Amino acid sequence: MASNLLLLRPTPFARALLSPLAQLPSFRNNKSTFLSSNKSLINPPLTLLNGPKDTLSLRSRFQFERRRGTSFTCSYNAKEKLEPASSEKSSDEEWPIFQRWDVPWGWQTCSLTMVACGVGFLLTGLVEQSLLPYLGFQAAEATLDEKAEVLLIGQLSVTAVVLGVIFGITNTFRPFSDDLFRYDVREPFKLQNGWLLWAGIGLIGAIIAIALVGVVTALLNGEAPQRETDALTRLLPLIGSSTTSTASLVVITGVLAPLLEETIFRGFLMVTLTKWVPTPVAVVISAAAFALAHLTPSEFPQLFILGAALGFSYAHTRNLLTPITIHAFWNSGVILLLTVLQLQGYDIKELLQAN
Repeated sequence: MASNLLLLRPTPFARALLSPLAQLPSFRNNKSTFLSSNKSLINPPLTLLNGPKDTLSLRSRFQFERRRGTSFTCSYNAKEKLEPASSEKSSDEEWPIFQRWDVPWGWQTCSLTMVACGVGFLLTGLVEQSLLPYLGFQAAEATLDEKAEVLLIGQLSVTAVVLGVIFGITNTFRPFSDDLFRYDVREPFKLQNGWLLWAGIGLIGAIIAIALVGVVTALLNGEAPQRETDALTRLLPLIGSSTTSTASLVVITGVLAPLLEETIFRGFLMVTLTKWVPTPVAVVISAAAFALAHLTPSEFPQLFILGAALGFSYAHTRNLLTPITIHAFWNSGVILLLTVLQLQGYDIKELLQAN
């Protein structure tokens, strides 16, 4: 029996191993003292060096909770990311017009969509011209109001078809960023990016810039630039002829055309180009495409300046309502001005053809 008891007695080596366990009661009693004196063991300062310039501090917290006496749990907040210790902001945050869009499609989709929009535009016009005789419409016998209504229906059809092509293709890439094809009516007068406020600023800037271009062109060429007489001349019989005709022209030029053109050239083309080039370069390219699409070489400088103003205003607010509003006021303002001049007895055709 004594020999058995000797076998159960711990050896000196075992006593050395078990000796820390004997101090557990004192640790339990003085736990707070132990933790406060050993904070460096619990929450050590962790620092990562990222190159010779920046030092990134690892913002990780270890939260200790007491559960049932001496039990502790350790958790890491994974939502907190590494951030530069420097408080300096990048230039992109200070200048919104330099920020790019997050575009999910590539150049193949961009090319296909632009070609499809052109084909849809042409086919819609051809189909309309083919159907009108079967519907009993004769241009030679139609009244001015009927012609205005046909123009309105034609523009509505083209707008629906082309926008259907754009959204039908791009919607296959959803979900995408919220600032793509954004039409947001909220906060119109917000100083930072209010769409109506910056539409007014952009419109005033465009008018001043176009006037300066006209003056410079006149000084260089010795004559004022000619107006875009072809499109306006075709609309002259409708301007001011009746309330129906004027209202149809205002809807065409002030609503449908701006919605269609701004969605194509700013909402899609310009935004897509920012995937490969800086935003200001994308603004310039889209403005050139916008001016060329009007097929009026004599008006290219003015249309290019207008397109640039539309592009920069959109880049600043990230809201398509901004360039649409500028475009609408520009187009409908011309129609309303010509209507007023017509009602006052002026010869609009003579005014348009004058240098």
